[in-house]
Amino acid sequence: MLLNGHLVGEQDAPKAFSNRGFLVADGVFESVRFTDNRVPFMGLHVARLHAALAAHGMDVPDSLQESHLKESLEAWRQTWTFEGDARIRLTAYREGQGKYTPDTDNTSWVATVQRMDARGFSLAPKGLDVDIYQDMYKHVSPVSRYKNIASTVYVHAARHARIQGWGDALILNADQKIIESSRSNLFVVSNGVLYTPSLEDGCVGGIMRAVLIRTALDHGVKVYECTLTPQTLLQADELFLTNAVRGIEWVASYKTKRYFHSMAEKLTAWIQDDLTSA
Repeated sequence: MLLNGHLVGEQDAPKAFSNRGFLVADGVFESVRFTDNRVPFMGLHVARLHAALAAHGMDVPDSLQESHLKESLEAWRQTWTFEGDARIRLTAYREGQGKYTPDTDNTSWVATVQRMDARGFSLAPKGLDVDIYQDMYKHVSPVSRYKNIASTVYVHAARHARIQGWGDALILNADQKIIESSRSNLFVVSNGVLYTPSLEDGCVGGIMRAVLIRTALDHGVKVYECTLTPQTLLQADELFLTNAVRGIEWVASYKTKRYFHSMAEKLTAWIQDDLTSA
């Protein structure tokens, strides 16, 4: 085997080089936040993971049933060398050889952890500058609502945002509708009402997206799924992004437009209060 131009024995190569996740991006992943000694919204995360595996034709192993997964995470937590919040990424991939046609639907998975400095969900004092990434589109498919290992559009959008100095990049679908950002779902606030793209338009079915919609409705805030265009963004009072690890990130500017963040502040406080009292 060649590794970076050097001849190495297969026993010395990373084991990941032989799995389908690496070779053909045949798998899904789930990002969760560990905070206050637990994973908030665990049931929602597990349900989305199971649905993603089913959409890919992959079996759900007993180790990914919610009760077993909780036990595994708790045992793992005892070995961490730090305290506080953490980002956990669980990557599930189909077993078998790395050719296109799978020879099994069995699933293996691996979880990694990264320490976070912040504790709990809070709104950052500084908002993000965003704009639209236009070099690639995300296509709607039976798996577009899940977090798939194949993430080419997101990688290129995030890279473009870094080069341009943006806080994040907004992604278009093939119909040129704005559906999400490179890492989060998108919400628009206009006259106290929330608007967000629908799953049918191709955005990821985010956990924090679902939690935020439920929280907003519980507090009497109207929420509508709709088509978002550049003109919609320019007419909005607020824009913010939602992510199960990052929480809510408010947008300070899109092109020449500047935004407030009072609704984002309220929603962040409501969500954190619900978690604290749970």
